[in-house]
Amino acid sequence: MLPHSGRIFFMLSHSKNKEEEDMEQRNAQTKNKGGRPKKDVKKDQLMAIKCSLYERRIIEARARSVDLSVSEYLREIGITGKIDRREKALPKEVLELTGTLNHMAANLNQIAKKRNGIEELSPLERANLKVQSGEVKELAKQIKSYLQ
Repeated sequence: MLPHSGRIFFMLSHSKNKEEEDMEQRNAQTKNKGGRPKKDVKKDQLMAIKCSLYERRIIEARARSVDLSVSEYLREIGITGKIDRREKALPKEVLELTGTLNHMAANLNQIAKKRNGIEELSPLERANLKVQSGEVKELAKQIKSYLQ
């Protein structure tokens, strides 16, 4: 009787492992791993060209002048035969203001995280918050004057 019951136990435990494996595979398939989404068209083909050092420098300079990588530049020239010049739509001042606002937003986010947690703000952090608050008001004035 023992050998028979041992076989049944093995079969039951084996089928349970199989079920667990199936469940793990289903979970692995449905689980979002995060990260950057896959591109629709993958650029995985490599094409090498031969040129002189002088020609290479010209190609690299022209790609830089239109704000493209060499690969993008050559692909665009090869497919369309022309390059549309990319120019920044926003003036330098606006880009600087945006950068400053992003920096302040990161600082304010850190302060809010501390404030919502257990930690209290130190006197130095309170002073920095007051200074940054004034800077935000000044930036708002600069933006208004720029747009007028």
